[in-house]
Amino acid sequence: MEEEGLLRPLVGQVSGKRVGSYSKDEICCEFKKQLYLAGPLMTVNLLICGLSMISVMFVGHLGELALSGASMATSFASVTGTSLMAGMGSALDTFCGQSFGAKQYHMLGIHKQRAMIVLLSASIPLAFIWANAGTLLVFLGQDPEISAEAGHYARFMIPTLFANALLQCHVRFLQSQNNVVPMMLSTGITTLLHILICWIMVFKSGLGSRGAALANAISLWINVLLLAIYVRVSPTCKNTWTGFSKEAFHNIPTFLKLAVPSAVMVCLEIWSFEMMVLLSGLLPNPQLETSVLSISLNTCSMIYMIPLGLSGATR
Repeated sequence: MEEEGLLRPLVGQVSGKRVGSYSKDEICCEFKKQLYLAGPLMTVNLLICGLSMISVMFVGHLGELALSGASMATSFASVTGTSLMAGMGSALDTFCGQSFGAKQYHMLGIHKQRAMIVLLSASIPLAFIWANAGTLLVFLGQDPEISAEAGHYARFMIPTLFANALLQCHVRFLQSQNNVVPMMLSTGITTLLHILICWIMVFKSGLGSRGAALANAISLWINVLLLAIYVRVSPTCKNTWTGFSKEAFHNIPTFLKLAVPSAVMVCLEIWSFEMMVLLSGLLPNPQLETSVLSISLNTCSMIYMIPLGLSGATR
């Protein structure tokens, strides 16, 4: 009897043909659930990644130097800021996922607030690094003209650092509740507006490439605002967001114990791509090399967003 129990499949016979211990109906049902989550997540990742790509495309109409400077600044920002925010924010996948599974719904809001405090605090020293991006790039041996252009672009991108910190928290907070459609809608609205904002800031405001960097900031803040309004007024977040609490200031070291290793893991993965753009600035004819490689890697990054969305559906 004991041996029969060990050999008995964990999932009983339902209907249809079986694949291993599972029926085809069960596999199809699970596939639909995964696709329901993965579809919006893939869309969100593609559109967020597309924001900076759209800005660089607009800058490309201003000349080779402007394009190479914007590409260099975007890669520098990704290495020194964006990847860190994404990595530290991924700690919420664990904390919020555990609380949601344990039905401690009010803790999701606490974890989110704690992450906001940590990520915004981390953004302050990173902002000083971005403010001196031009000097740092020259120190690293980059072309002085490209470095100067990248430095101006990076300074106007500083507001995106704080917006991205908050956006990571909102996205992980909603994703842990399987509430992904609002993220897709807000990001879609933001992307459509971003095209108009870029056109105005680049060609009509007289800011040139700096306008594209500022357009990134405006669009990300619009996305943050839309998600914040949704979390505040939506009945689906009534139990998970109960307002700001002093409890968010507690257990910050515990959050950091998970956030820092997560950031290191994500950074090493992203840096392997972005460092190639920075290294291309050391090649002969750096304006052309940087621009071409940046476009190629941005295209690869867009494709990478598809499996990233699929993996997010399993968390």
